[in-house]
Amino acid sequence: MKAQFWSFDLVFAIIIFILAMVVLTFVWVNINNEFSITASSNVGHMQSQLVESGVQLMAPGYPSNWEQTVNINNAENWTNISIGLGNGTYGDLSDRKIGALSLMSEFDYQATKAPLGLAYDYYITITGSGTAYSAGINPSSENVTSVQVERFPAILNGRPVTVQIQLWSNSTLGVE
Repeated sequence: MKAQFWSFDLVFAIIIFILAMVVLTFVWVNINNEFSITASSNVGHMQSQLVESGVQLMAPGYPSNWEQTVNINNAENWTNISIGLGNGTYGDLSDRKIGALSLMSEFDYQATKAPLGLAYDYYITITGSGTAYSAGINPSSENVTSVQVERFPAILNGRPVTVQIQLWSNSTLGVE
């Protein structure tokens, strides 16, 4: 008996293989597009939240004397405040508010995210003219997958400083 190279079995197998490859390619392209759209929208969300948090930090917060009314050792009373570091004039920062935020983040870091209006992890540094303050968790010590950084010029005690805000995430696609 002689074997035929182009038998119906071989043609049928090739057709099934080609159809499987077409379906697999179609699924792969759709998943890749979804992944790209999701990643770009989450980065965009993180960037917009970064800009909003910078504006909020330069403002006095709510109430404007929140650092005097908040109990630093009781995270339950932090829900009715909005943390801002300003004195009232945009970019003029308060030593007392910076100190309060720093102590609050050391006491209960997770609880400070809500009054800061943040859904992501954060690290805030204020440096310049012999000044060095920080609040939050430094992303360089974590397994970070996404970081967004913004810097703002400010004044502290009559001297220029730089406020740097880093929003970061270590979850897939920066989704919280």
